[in-house]
Amino acid sequence: MMSENKINSSEVMKKIDIEKIVINIGVGKSGDPFERAKMALTELTGQKPSPRGAKKSVRDFGIHKGEPIGAMVTLRSQNALDFLKRIFLAKSNSFKRSSIDNNGNLSIGIKEHIDIPGIKYNPDIGIFGMDVCISLKRPGYRISKKRHPDKIGKKHRITKEESINFFQQNFGVEVI
Repeated sequence: MMSENKINSSEVMKKIDIEKIVINIGVGKSGDPFERAKMALTELTGQKPSPRGAKKSVRDFGIHKGEPIGAMVTLRSQNALDFLKRIFLAKSNSFKRSSIDNNGNLSIGIKEHIDIPGIKYNPDIGIFGMDVCISLKRPGYRISKKRHPDKIGKKHRITKEESINFFQQNFGVEVI
């Protein structure tokens, strides 16, 4: 009886879940295109996007350091799950194996945001491409985010294969 409890508790700590989804639209210049990108993100997610400034000045492109040239939104919990289902539908329920990094995180590019189900073309906004990054976690990952962070043990990290299995089982996607 005692050994069954240990097995169950170790399985609970191995359970993989979605930590967050980050949606990023990089416009490359401020002004009207940046405002339209913010409107597109708001329409997609229902949340207010956060502006992202240029890291350095590029004289040839007329970009100044700190000037807002992109916008991003972070989704968590149920909002993240709902959005992820829509993203997989837009990508024909498949993604490339190379889209997953060695830590089990998935990054997908969307060429046109109107490909996502439920979004219609709005001439005031136009069409934007975006990057969608899905971060996975296990119970105990919070230790790496504390004030005095520690490392995640090697056996507790999420591998590429575990990540693929998670997406296949929970979302029914095909990995190419």
